[in-house]
Amino acid sequence: MPSIAIVGAGPGMGLAIARTFGSRGFDVALIARDQDKLDDLVARLDAEGITAAAFPADVLDHEALTQALKGAATRFGGIDVLEYSPAGSLASAKLTAPSETDPADVQWAMDLLLNGAIAATRAVLPAMREAGAGTLIYTNGAGSIDPTPMLGNLNAAQAALRNWVLGLHKELADTGVRAAHAVIGVWVGTDAPPGVPAAPAEEIAPLYWELHTHHDEPERAFTA
Repeated sequence: MPSIAIVGAGPGMGLAIARTFGSRGFDVALIARDQDKLDDLVARLDAEGITAAAFPADVLDHEALTQALKGAATRFGGIDVLEYSPAGSLASAKLTAPSETDPADVQWAMDLLLNGAIAATRAVLPAMREAGAGTLIYTNGAGSIDPTPMLGNLNAAQAALRNWVLGLHKELADTGVRAAHAVIGVWVGTDAPPGVPAAPAEEIAPLYWELHTHHDEPERAFTA
């Protein structure tokens, strides 16, 4: 059975992506910090006939993240798809306009988005290269393409992740492994602030299957 590892798995996009791939015969490895939440997701997927397993790790702890992905590869006989979408709470984050941003204001976002993505990739890419097949998908916000001034420090890290992913896509050309950038340009869920476009995770998740099956595409965006 092919497998997908979802880094940053939660009850929103992570669960929707798991269902999208699981319903097509994929085993699912779920990686996030909270063991209890992961166990709940595993139980929900199991009830739907999808084989899933939990591998707790914090993306800021690169060694733990690496070991979680290696554990998932051992459990499922390899990882065919990596989806990276770490869950970070903007409610507790300091957000700054570009002119008010200090280097330290960008560092937390770089650690969460870019550095975690690099660590996750280094954990799975060698085996994919050896197999000559694999898909790497990295989730990002619309600010990676069209920045919003009030999110200056976050958008800078998002743009760095996008740049790195597009470069990785070019580097991996003709290897059988593909890297792709998934851009979500809406609020995920039904609790969006007034005037903010939104969509349920279930409507967005097919984009990930399309990126997996259309290997020539380095990027796709979901917008209202």
